[in-house]
Amino acid sequence: MRKFVFIWIALMAVFVHTAIADDKITFSASAPEAVAVGDQFRLSYTVNTQDVRDFRVPSIKDFEVLMGPSRSYSMQSINGKRSENLTFTYILMANKEGTFTIPGASITAGGNQMMSNSVKVKVLPADQQSSSGNQSRGGRSGQASSGSSVSKDDLIITATASKVNVYEQEAFLLTYKIYTLVDLRGFDNVKLPDFKGFHSQEVELPNDRRWSLEHYKGRNYQTTVYRQFVLFPQQSGKLTIEPARFDASIAKAVQVNDPFEAFLNGGSNYVEVKKTLITPQVTINAKPLPSGKPEGFSGGVGEFSISSSINETKLKTNDAVTLKVVISGTGNLKLLSTPEVKFPEDFEVYDPKVENNFRLTNAGLSGSQVIEYLAIPRNAGTFKIPSIKFSYFDIHSQSYKVLTTDEYTLQVEKGAGNAAQTIANFTNKEDLKVLNEDIRFIKQNDVVLTPKGDFFFGSMGYYLFYLVPGIAFIVFFIVYRKQIAANANVAKMRTKKANKVAVKRMKLAGKLLQENKKEDFYDEVLKALWGYISDKLSIPVSRLSKDNIEEELRKYGVDDTLIKDFLDALNDCEFARFAPGSDNQAMDKVYTASLNVITKMENSIKH
Repeated sequence: MRKFVFIWIALMAVFVHTAIADDKITFSASAPEAVAVGDQFRLSYTVNTQDVRDFRVPSIKDFEVLMGPSRSYSMQSINGKRSENLTFTYILMANKEGTFTIPGASITAGGNQMMSNSVKVKVLPADQQSSSGNQSRGGRSGQASSGSSVSKDDLIITATASKVNVYEQEAFLLTYKIYTLVDLRGFDNVKLPDFKGFHSQEVELPNDRRWSLEHYKGRNYQTTVYRQFVLFPQQSGKLTIEPARFDASIAKAVQVNDPFEAFLNGGSNYVEVKKTLITPQVTINAKPLPSGKPEGFSGGVGEFSISSSINETKLKTNDAVTLKVVISGTGNLKLLSTPEVKFPEDFEVYDPKVENNFRLTNAGLSGSQVIEYLAIPRNAGTFKIPSIKFSYFDIHSQSYKVLTTDEYTLQVEKGAGNAAQTIANFTNKEDLKVLNEDIRFIKQNDVVLTPKGDFFFGSMGYYLFYLVPGIAFIVFFIVYRKQIAANANVAKMRTKKANKVAVKRMKLAGKLLQENKKEDFYDEVLKALWGYISDKLSIPVSRLSKDNIEEELRKYGVDDTLIKDFLDALNDCEFARFAPGSDNQAMDKVYTASLNVITKMENSIKH
């Protein structure tokens, strides 16, 4: 019985605590973020209970109080849960421009003394109207021109860069912003520039676009950010961002003469007006990176740090060792070259695995790039993995910085089996086979005897025994010398493997296409195109641009039509990448065009 009573008390305590939590009393203040001189606006204080008294507001010095406080009550029920609100409202008028803070109010609610939040209100200058009739509207947001036309001041779209003087590969923000005095219904067509000479990343904006009041060129407009891009200049010099075109659809109020129609429509009627807006051209001065680049410069521009870790320092032969390198910071993270790790010669080294964990910010990509290097020691001994050097150009100090990781010493003991008899399957490097671990039995076959007088010396087999190995050695020596010469020319090897690497990336893009991973698909196709042409022309990606690609390809005698097809493939990929939605047909088209142009280019460029 006592046990039942304790359980009942515990359940009641939980119920009471939940009820109290659900009925938590809140008291908050709200007002517009921005108003203009002469505007009237509401200042509201809301509490979610009727059990209130002693409502007090400090003196409101910076605004004229036209009315208040008026008291209103509201109640609603959602999913059977009832909520009630009591609101105290003031009507205020802004008489001077500036940014002002209205302190919080105090109230006694549910027997407890409570304080609301304070609110900050920005008061903009009065709207400058051209006609005296419009001036009577005081400082409220501007009034559009009369009639069915839309003037150049009624609707404005700007393209502004956060910086116009930058270094090559330094990120900056490009913003397209709408300023309107009219009822903008939308855009029938938008044509943005292709950002030639830049690597572009679009900033993801909220779906519910937020409008606010802003004073611009003497007028008070309703404004919102339409699109934003983070751009990385791919070359130095004066780079131009071409104008964007917006075909706008506007609902414009016009006066009507018919009294009956005027009565029904409030004295006016609406007509649809079409207007085309062209943003101004933006010029960016991209300065080249200073001379004195450190050896092994990765192309990084921004602010970075590097760290490393290893999974094991004491291991046995044929055990895998994993070295993890993490590059963190803000800048052109996606365009960094993978640092080179100099493993001992006795180690079998695999291609590094790269994982990108970053997000787009106004200053570029921020986050980290995690690189895992896998190697397998084949012989016992003491080995050293030297420190990794990572260099980049620091934007804040405007100088090159070289960072180093820790150096690691590995103690490798002899593992099971004979390392010399270990065979690696290079098609699947996870499979290893060790031979001759068991004792083999003596072979008990019948012995074949040679007749007396049958000698090997002087026979045809005797001469072939010496002649065939000699010829094989000469052939091997000639082939080996050619292979050494080819491997010594790193640029030639990169050129030779360019198509193989590009095809590998396009296969991965094909998998991403099937999985409908739009952003990853377009990233991989762009890497394939830029990487292929970089390897083929022996020019680092950081120094490539669409202009010098065209120039270099002509030097190799590539046909102008093929050059245009390659540049179109790059442009189509970048356009489709930022197009709204995920159109599979567009992705298929980009994939097919990119694959075709790489194949044609491989047959056209001859070294």
